[in-house]
Amino acid sequence: MVAGNLYVGTSGFAYPGWSPHFYPPDLRPSGFLDHYAKQLSACELNNTFYQQPTESKVATWLAATPRDFRFAVKAQKGGSMRALLADPQGSVAWLTPPYRLFGERLGAVLYRVPANVARDDERLGHLLAWWPRDLPLVMEFQDPSWHVDETFELLRSARAALCTTELPESEAVPPIIVTGPFLYLRLRRETYEEAEIEGWSNRIAPFLDGGLDAFVFFRHDETGRTPGFALQLRDRVLATQGRSVSA
Repeated sequence: MVAGNLYVGTSGFAYPGWSPHFYPPDLRPSGFLDHYAKQLSACELNNTFYQQPTESKVATWLAATPRDFRFAVKAQKGGSMRALLADPQGSVAWLTPPYRLFGERLGAVLYRVPANVARDDERLGHLLAWWPRDLPLVMEFQDPSWHVDETFELLRSARAALCTTELPESEAVPPIIVTGPFLYLRLRRETYEEAEIEGWSNRIAPFLDGGLDAFVFFRHDETGRTPGFALQLRDRVLATQGRSVSA
């Protein structure tokens, strides 16, 4: 069986404060993504949550990154909520065309459901029914009411992935529940010790060995420490798989 691919990165990349910890001190913002993509294999785009990406913007992102680099796109906030709560057919039709501009470089569309929206199987079912099957979908539910078997079965029937999110205030490590053809993890703590990185590596590796791809994104910070956590996780997973760090 062919092992799955690990795509690891951070939420966003356009942070001048990451210089000089991650970006060279003389690097202009126009060169940030090129430098980022030479170190990491994926990025979770933040600004798509606030506005739809334009064709020219997507073309710029694609041109700055290699063909094996992947983008996770946060679904636009207003449109995604309309699609879930009011008009799934019309809002999904409005949301999705810009995502197709990424082509094979689209790793996933992250659909964030905020904490003030409680579980509603009927609305979720309508959204999933209208979502195009060729666009990889990830659902992140912030209200605990969604984390039940009924939700997981709806996601499995639509081949949509459930996001595993570790929040800063979490005392317990969240479970990884597979509902789609890949894993998607958001590790949101402000700092990670080496043992915690190793723990996540040990949890992810069996899924990769089983053929599932995994997307793992650390939160952004003010100084550029979190890209280092992503690099540590990458190196640890590769070592676990018996592959060289340069692979």
